[in-house]
Amino acid sequence: MEKLEPTGKSETCEGSSDNFLAKQFSKFTEINKKYAKPQIKMTPMVRIALLGLRIYLIVLVLVLVYKFFTLIRV
Repeated sequence: MEKLEPTGKSETCEGSSDNFLAKQFSKFTEINKKYAKPQIKMTPMVRIALLGLRIYLIVLVLVLVYKFFTLIRV
């Protein structure tokens, strides 16, 4: 059997995980910077429709939360 010699690199498990996380976060920030501004032009009607959908989604979530808490109290 061969005896394994340590290489010149002395990284601990924590150091490699920190490095891995840093690389992953840098990828996320790079993607977020690329798509921070919309690539297409939207008409005012589209903006109004999207705003309406956002409000509708928030209302649905609030109704779900309300229903959840009313069921717990019973």
